[in-house]
Amino acid sequence: MNIFVIWLVMVIAWNFGYPEASPLADVVVAVVLSIFNLVLKKYLKI
Repeated sequence: MNIFVIWLVMVIAWNFGYPEASPLADVVVAVVLSIFNLVLKKYLKI
């Protein structure tokens, strides 16, 4: 659950930090952050 919260906070930060980003960029960043969280989950063994 904590990994999801970290991902959610990073996605929200991206959306508020770069409001002029295109929808494609939003999707790409969300996918990249999701992959990052999968790696983090594996590393932390959660």
